[in-house]
Amino acid sequence: MATADPEGFGAAATPETDEATGPASGGAVRDIEVDRAALEASIEGFAGPRADYYAGAFQRIHDTTSGVPRTFNTAAFLAGPFWAAARGVWGMFWAFIILEIIALVQIGRGTWGQLGAEDLAQAERQAERAEEFLQRARDAVAAGEDGTRFETLGNNLLRAAERSREAADAAAADAMGILFGGLALLLVLRLFQAVYSNIAYEKQYARWRVDPDATPSGFSTRNIAFGIALGAAIIPLTVYRFTIEGVPGWMTEFPADPDIYSSSARWLEAAIDDAARSGAGAFDGIVLLVRQILDAISLALIGTPWPVVMTVIVVVGWRSAGPRVAIFTAAALAYIAFLGYWEIAMETVALVGAAVVLCVVMGIPLGIWFGKSKRAYSFAEPVLDLMQTLPAFVYLIPIIAFFGTGNPPGILATIIFGMPPVIRLTALGMRGVPDSIKEAATAFGATRWQLLKDVELPLALPSIMTGVNQTILMCLSMVVIISLIGGGGLGQVILEALQFAAKGPGLLGGFAILFVAMVIDRIVQGAFRRADQKD
Repeated sequence: MATADPEGFGAAATPETDEATGPASGGAVRDIEVDRAALEASIEGFAGPRADYYAGAFQRIHDTTSGVPRTFNTAAFLAGPFWAAARGVWGMFWAFIILEIIALVQIGRGTWGQLGAEDLAQAERQAERAEEFLQRARDAVAAGEDGTRFETLGNNLLRAAERSREAADAAAADAMGILFGGLALLLVLRLFQAVYSNIAYEKQYARWRVDPDATPSGFSTRNIAFGIALGAAIIPLTVYRFTIEGVPGWMTEFPADPDIYSSSARWLEAAIDDAARSGAGAFDGIVLLVRQILDAISLALIGTPWPVVMTVIVVVGWRSAGPRVAIFTAAALAYIAFLGYWEIAMETVALVGAAVVLCVVMGIPLGIWFGKSKRAYSFAEPVLDLMQTLPAFVYLIPIIAFFGTGNPPGILATIIFGMPPVIRLTALGMRGVPDSIKEAATAFGATRWQLLKDVELPLALPSIMTGVNQTILMCLSMVVIISLIGGGGLGQVILEALQFAAKGPGLLGGFAILFVAMVIDRIVQGAFRRADQKD
């Protein structure tokens, strides 16, 4: 029975008998009949020049069932990585140009490299220093004083200089071995490229058949010119740097101008100060809003008697995630309470809760918008990347300049760090809703609001809840950094332990933060799993 070939090169047939295996009753696939003309035309369209050679090489690769195919590409042997550049095999180009640079460096060191120059210079310095001590010894003897100490130091330095000269001579004697080692390495690399190039090119041909537009093909003069330009920019400077002593300073240190740094720093400082003065009212309003949210949560957690808060948290864990999570929650809260961390732990939960509330309130609508608008997401993606990759200590500087210090600025810094996950995962969930389902809902008369509320959000809920969970954990990871700008909570315990190298209090406070994070994570994850199981 024949199987279809998408390229039309031939069909796999199962004849009744086979020379190697006998009758076809065993069910094995036998000979494959290939349309040679179509296959060669396809290879010619891919390879361009020397298509006949590559057609034969590809056939030998296909016929080889074990071991390394017996192919040898003379062009790859002579041109090395530049053959790969001409054929668009850029991974092979970069790998072998780096390896060949290593070989060329060894050849350069063995040919013109100043081997042992550093040891020789050290020997000269030691000899000069030894002569100074010996002269001081002679002057001491001439003055009728004891010069034994200076003479001993001078003789020791002379012996050290002699050892340095011996090391320099030994290094210079190894020049021939280093040269032949580099030549042998270069020859091995070229032989490997000659054997492997057709295999790599056949794999590229297979990718080209699947996606011709995204896979390079043919012999490209532009590619080989680009590869030669890269080699000319990389190889000579690298070889020169590692084979010549005393290279110019511009090769090892970038010629930066200190005045540029100073003027840029002054300009940024002035710009931030001007913005802080001009927007003082708006910044104070933001701080006031954040403070009101924080005070409300703090009043609920700290102002309420601790037995009530502990009971509510345990019951929420039981109802949301089951009895095991409730038992773990009770144990974690007992650890926090018995060590005297209850009030500051609740302050930490209030800080994280305020940050998470603001992240979710702002992040989910933004994620819905970005999931529906590719143009909006394309503009927002660099900003989200900046929020996630910029170190927290860097954006604490403008936070302090605009909002001051304390808990509210710490919450704003936490929002910057913790909001991107809920935005990204909400957008991902919205984009993952199948178009067919949305079209069916629209066909049944659903409005845009109904489509969002009853179709898109329920289907995107797993991704959204994952984003919320990640935001919670990332906000908790900021509690120590918040303490650096005057924030309270368990982060203050860790900061004080670091300042005084207090290992015990630091570990106890760290475990308290860990248990707070685990309790929140288990409750949120358990609630989501139960809701998912009910659905």
